[in-house]
Amino acid sequence: MKYSSSFYYDLDFAEKAEDWVQGIFTGGYKVEVKCDRMAHQTHNIYIEVFSRGKPSGISTTQADYWIFIIYGTAVSIILPTSKIKQLCKELFYGSYVYAGDDNTSKGILIPLNLLL
Repeated sequence: MKYSSSFYYDLDFAEKAEDWVQGIFTGGYKVEVKCDRMAHQTHNIYIEVFSRGKPSGISTTQADYWIFIIYGTAVSIILPTSKIKQLCKELFYGSYVYAGDDNTSKGILIPLNLLL
């Protein structure tokens, strides 16, 4: 990224960022919000892939972005769905982590540090 000390360059840059955020919160993008209760302790985000034997979560989402709220902290992470899918493919080692009601969901753990 090119550096500039110009107020107008910085203003344009900031306005583009503001437009992107506004699009997320006003319907310009489809967004899925997840609140992970354990991430602040495990340092992982759980991404559901299947539930009760059927594709779900990241497998079926139509969202453009996912917002992860890290429960118990003041942290949220916004990521494009395509990045999450890419990380799931890279981190799938042939077996899933079971979770959810009666462990009926299968998913993948993504370390928080890979999301930043």
